[in-house]
Amino acid sequence: MCSQWLHMFSMLASANGLIHERIDDMRILAGAPSYCILVPIKQNLYNTLMAKPGPVQYFKEQFEDEEVLLVFRKHPVVMRRGLIYSSVAILLGTVPSLIKPEFSWFFGGLGAGFLLAIIVFFPFWVSWYYSVYIITNQRMIQITQKGMFHRSMVGLGLNQIQMVNYEIGGFQETLLGFGTIMIQTFVGSLTIHEVHHPAKIQKELLHILRDLGIDASTSPMGAVEAANGALEETE
Repeated sequence: MCSQWLHMFSMLASANGLIHERIDDMRILAGAPSYCILVPIKQNLYNTLMAKPGPVQYFKEQFEDEEVLLVFRKHPVVMRRGLIYSSVAILLGTVPSLIKPEFSWFFGGLGAGFLLAIIVFFPFWVSWYYSVYIITNQRMIQITQKGMFHRSMVGLGLNQIQMVNYEIGGFQETLLGFGTIMIQTFVGSLTIHEVHHPAKIQKELLHILRDLGIDASTSPMGAVEAANGALEETE
């Protein structure tokens, strides 16, 4: 029975050009009975299939043994200045229709205004999207993107974090859901303004620190001290 299956498989493989020089490494016959399936798999192939995948690299400064646990950024409200400039650009696009009140001039100027608005707004979007805060199993990383050609990175070991607090103050922050996160460390304090969902980020950060065996208390007195001694983040 097994010989018949092997003969049938060889004929089909020959007809479709599927025979190659490594066919002896693995001969698993599709549809064959379980008692005649051959499994001579090499050890290196087994190790390749069973090996656990390594950490995915999310940023170029990431270490080989470093695993990303949390990524967050500021609220899109930080792009409000770019939104204002873009609105002005769209309004400027309607100026040609005031000079020559025709539909072609109106829609042509409006299209040019939208194009100018996209060009003006794009650097603000790049600054917001590529400015991120990354929490790994080893450190906290702040990547700041300013415009198109300025990028900086600051790293802080998680074992240096003493306290994590947040604050939501004012009608605008409460309505739009952003606030300030204050991180107290052995070397100073870090204040991150306009963070999207600060309560959620603080909770997830505390869970990560607790899972890593790092005690970061959040007493009210510590929050006041962290706020008074904070090093204001440069805009």
